[in-house]
Amino acid sequence: MSIVDKIKALTKETGIYGLSTIIGRFLNFFLLPLYTKIFSRADYGVITNLYAFIGLFNIVFLYGMDVAYLKFASSVQDEKKKNVFATAFISVVLSSIILSSIFLSLNKDLVILIQIPEEFKNLIFLSIGILAFDAISGIPFAHLRLVRKAKNFALIKLANIILNVLLNVILILKYNLGIEAVFISNICASIFSFALLIPTIKINFRISFNFSVLKKMLNFALPLIPALFASMMIRMIDKPILMALTDAKTVGIYGANAKLGFFMMLVISMFQYAWQPFFLENAKDKEAKKMFSKILTLFLIVLSSIWVFLTLFIKDIVTIEIMNFSIIAPAFRSGLYIVPVILLGYLFYGMYVNFMAGIFIEEKTKFIPFITGAGGLTNVLLNILLIPYLGIMGAAIAMAASYLIMTLSLFKVGQKHYHIDYEFSKIFYIFLSLSITGGIYYFLETNAMVIISYKIILMFVFIGLLFAFKILNISEIKKIFTVLRKKG
Repeated sequence: MSIVDKIKALTKETGIYGLSTIIGRFLNFFLLPLYTKIFSRADYGVITNLYAFIGLFNIVFLYGMDVAYLKFASSVQDEKKKNVFATAFISVVLSSIILSSIFLSLNKDLVILIQIPEEFKNLIFLSIGILAFDAISGIPFAHLRLVRKAKNFALIKLANIILNVLLNVILILKYNLGIEAVFISNICASIFSFALLIPTIKINFRISFNFSVLKKMLNFALPLIPALFASMMIRMIDKPILMALTDAKTVGIYGANAKLGFFMMLVISMFQYAWQPFFLENAKDKEAKKMFSKILTLFLIVLSSIWVFLTLFIKDIVTIEIMNFSIIAPAFRSGLYIVPVILLGYLFYGMYVNFMAGIFIEEKTKFIPFITGAGGLTNVLLNILLIPYLGIMGAAIAMAASYLIMTLSLFKVGQKHYHIDYEFSKIFYIFLSLSITGGIYYFLETNAMVIISYKIILMFVFIGLLFAFKILNISEIKKIFTVLRKKG
């Protein structure tokens, strides 16, 4: 297969994952208008804070075994693949039971640690259930990705989100359950997903547990835990720090506006699901490095276009009302100014995801804890230093800075062990185009000169700069579309 053919294959899988992710995330995103309209800023702050800890503890429950399964099962044949599956699955089930028991016994301590108001202490039990079922679903989901059953993966994920959204709407609007409804809906959806994965488990499960395979998988996975933990800290630790330095209302405002970065993370998640199996499968291709370089450039064009569009139009988008609901209620909109910074951080994260290829291919995961640890430490320190002076903008800057540190560090290590000649001139001009467009916008905004027509013009200015700097080439675009049409 040619580079174009393989990029096309990656695009197709990204599209399948993406379709479900887009539909699912939009359905899930529908909950933000509901939450911000029904719940107070303080109550939404409690939800945001607790989900931050769920995100962190999810790493403890799964401890990188899904990634380890992808790595080791991809290099063996069918029967051995089933032995790897059984070993990984049994390991996660047993550890989830043990961890759930420990967490339940520490319920009172967790309420204090997570700063949950006494009247919501029952949310801890629901959260532990969510963690357990999500963890034991991790290996079956990883298997679906490995065997390229993107449609099955996507449908189950989509079913989870649809059920979660429907239950939220029913329990909140009909039964007036309050924020408890959020967690009841989530655990029901998690159990439902696991039920849908049972056929996959039955087909691949063997009563077999190989300690030698487990040891190899743990040697690969355990170094990832600090990395995954630090990565999740970058996404989540700002909420607990904000809670400690400010109040639940401020956390609610920050959480609602930071969630608008989902538009960028949506695309990154779509790409990441397809990217890991793709680069592992094509690692030995003689043109792999050239292909990976081209993919980074194309990916950056997409992410930078999203950044420009949302930076220009996010204030207009959130005011659109449908059936008396807007994306976020007016009481939460005082934090909209952090959205471009959040999006920039996610753009850096998109580059980080791309740079992971070399580290995984060369099995240099031992460096990841140091890289993500540096990012996590940067995030914590900057949050503590900046929040007292800049409030929620300090938290947004800390997040963006930590992703930048991680991306630069991973690039340096990756190039040392798996050198790729990236299209550096194009990458430079992409960021220059971003800077010019963003600079003009903020100049106009500072001088109260921003109107919708100027925003539209600036969007075309950005696209024009991409052509002017020869980042985009009309003849190349035509060639790609011709190939895709002929082979589609």
